Amino acid sequence: MRIEGRLGYGRFRSRPNRFTVVLDTSAGTRRCHLRDPGRLNEILVPGARTIFLERGAPGRKTDCEVLAVWSGGWWTVVNSGLHTDLATELILSGVVPELPADAPIRREVRFGDSRVDLMLGTSPPTLVEVKGCTLVVDGVALFPDAPTERGTRHVLNLIRAVRSGMKAAVLFLVMRPDAERLEPNGETDPKFAEALRAARRRGVALLAHKFRLRGRVIEPAGSIPVVA
Repeated sequence: MRIEGRLGYGRFRSRPNRFTVVLDTSAGTRRCHLRDPGRLNEILVPGARTIFLERGAPGRKTDCEVLAVWSGGWWTVVNSGLHTDLATELILSGVVPELPADAPIRREVRFGDSRVDLMLGTSPPTLVEVKGCTLVVDGVALFPDAPTERGTRHVLNLIRAVRSGMKAAVLFLVMRPDAERLEPNGETDPKFAEALRAARRRGVALLAHKFRLRGRVIEPAGSIPVVA
């Protein structure tokens, strides 16, 4: 995926609320929209180098949007608005053998008590929930970095899909290239970890692919195993 638009650079100062960060830039202090709702405590540290996109649209409370933060020697992409497009590109490229690259793809499909990110094919369809992961500790990607009732509900919904005769998968997008495997973060959210283990037992595929930001391009950096 190529990032279009004008990029800016700054350093993280503070996070006054869940969806806003304050950056120090060469042009002064900027308030930027943050689309990742996670805690990001290990990433958003004072002085961290930050890339943002200029978003000068009427009616917006902020005129820029955070793209990535330098952490642990890598750029970590922290813009969750890109996840569905990234997942779609990844699937269509054919590098996810567990998911059909030539099947029709629909987005935001209603099933059960929630909307599923992607539906692939029709007979039977494969439902795919896409989850972005930014927390990596000693080579282990951990999801989630904050409790997620919504994420647990999505996983349980996939179990119901399999019971009804569909196929289903959770596709984790690790938004930095230094992870060697992915694990559920049971210490932070034991209910999600339990749901993910149950999903694997019931036939839901658990997949993880990592990415690297190189210039303006977010490129695939390989698949990693999910240990649940």
